[in-house]
Amino acid sequence: NMYGKCGSVDDARIVFEKMPQRDVVSWNTLITAYACNGYLKDAKSVFDKMSERNVVSWNSMISAYAQNEHAKDAVELFQRMQLEGVNPDKGTFVSTLDACASLAALAKGKFIHSNVVYSGFESDVIVGTALVNMY
Repeated sequence: NMYGKCGSVDDARIVFEKMPQRDVVSWNTLITAYACNGYLKDAKSVFDKMSERNVVSWNSMISAYAQNEHAKDAVELFQRMQLEGVNPDKGTFVSTLDACASLAALAKGKFIHSNVVYSGFESDVIVGTALVNMY
């Protein structure tokens, strides 16, 4: 994580490759290192190679896309996440709603809003702010 925050993604990759065992946390850390430094293709490549993903894995990629002008990819990945049966959390909704706002995709945003309500996050202040921004 330190290497990624310092912009040393090559060093982060070397440490990752030398790890005798990799768990979902180490994979997520490498995704985040790439994503935070603008290497979205590398982040997605790591994401695609993961044998096990959790909501943090999905959020890392969705957020990276949403924050780096790849809003369409963020929304598509959210849809894939749902198809794979992974339950979104507050972070997922915030990033995806921001992507919808960037795309001016009101219909998709309304659909995600219904998911927010169904998931019980409608009273969360941060999610609410993302909803206001999207509308």
